[in-house]
Amino acid sequence: MSDVGLLHLLQLQRKQKNMCNLTLCVLLFLTCSCSPLSSCPAQCLCETTVVNCVSQDLRSIPQPLPENITALNINGNDIRNLNNESFPRPLEHLTHLYVSGSQVEELDSMVFKNLPSLRLVDLSNNRISQFSVEALPQDNKIEVLNLSKSLYNHSYIGVFADLFKHSLPKVSHLDLSNNDLVLLPEGIFAGLSDLTVLDLRNNSLVTIRNDTFWNRALKELDLRDNALKVLPNVTLEELSSIPDLRVRLAGNPWRCDCNIEDMLIWLAKHEFVVDSFNLTCSGPARLKNVPLLTLIQSQLSCWSNAGDAMDRVLEPSYVFLGMVLALIGVIFLLVLYLNRKGIKGWMYNIRDACRDHMEGYHYRYEINSDPRLANLSLNSDV
Repeated sequence: MSDVGLLHLLQLQRKQKNMCNLTLCVLLFLTCSCSPLSSCPAQCLCETTVVNCVSQDLRSIPQPLPENITALNINGNDIRNLNNESFPRPLEHLTHLYVSGSQVEELDSMVFKNLPSLRLVDLSNNRISQFSVEALPQDNKIEVLNLSKSLYNHSYIGVFADLFKHSLPKVSHLDLSNNDLVLLPEGIFAGLSDLTVLDLRNNSLVTIRNDTFWNRALKELDLRDNALKVLPNVTLEELSSIPDLRVRLAGNPWRCDCNIEDMLIWLAKHEFVVDSFNLTCSGPARLKNVPLLTLIQSQLSCWSNAGDAMDRVLEPSYVFLGMVLALIGVIFLLVLYLNRKGIKGWMYNIRDACRDHMEGYHYRYEINSDPRLANLSLNSDV
């Protein structure tokens, strides 16, 4: 065999050997990557590195979870409490956790200590009344937090306020929609230096306090479908100072009187309110449904609204007065009932006194009407 042929044969053998090694490596990789899924929990469906346990009436986090899991979906269950036994061993690769609509009420301290790679947490549609500030490790990497319709009621917003100030250094997308919030605690977002998207849709916010949106990284702010009637000048200046911000304000009951003049100027001057053409007046009645951008200053009269404003101020007073009068009436009836016997005797005495008095008047009338009786009465007096 020539040297050229021998060399060609050696190269061919070398290629076959490399191919075999590559095939062996692929098989080993597939074996290693699939072996953890052999521990897929009952009532769950495991596909590659994703575990789905949706609507299985689970009372706790299913165990054991695969070591290489990257996403866990346990939506629609009945897991009232998340504690440090929910994730008893480290899951280094878990980045997405979905616990929506699972009746969650409490999240205890250190519940997520074994999930160092979490990037997205969905806790929407729950009834959270306790969320420990220590539930998340200080160096957590959570970027997206969905808390839509998750509060037990709006008075528990303080639970989230403490969490935002101390435990979410990396969050960039925060959803607080559908929580019936009325007021936001002062400085609630002060600790969220990387926050870029804030969703506050469909709450009941009546005003925005100073320094609520101080974060200059904010890019998307959704305030649609709240109870805002006007934005204060301080809030207008604050929003104007944030570069590249996009704001949505439609669906609020804007009160189109002289107090909204500065806001109208602000809307005309800036273009970052993306739905400005959809903003309409809710009152007074003559301006109802009129677009804000079409209003002129002569239409914004405070005098014509003085009566309406007074009615709005007095309306709660009327309700309170009615309640007080109703209470007084109930107390009066109760007193009458408790003293019914004494009142009955008192009424009988009055009746007898009136009867005697009327009989005296009747007797005198008969005497005066009959001359003979009058003479008789005169003689008897003599």
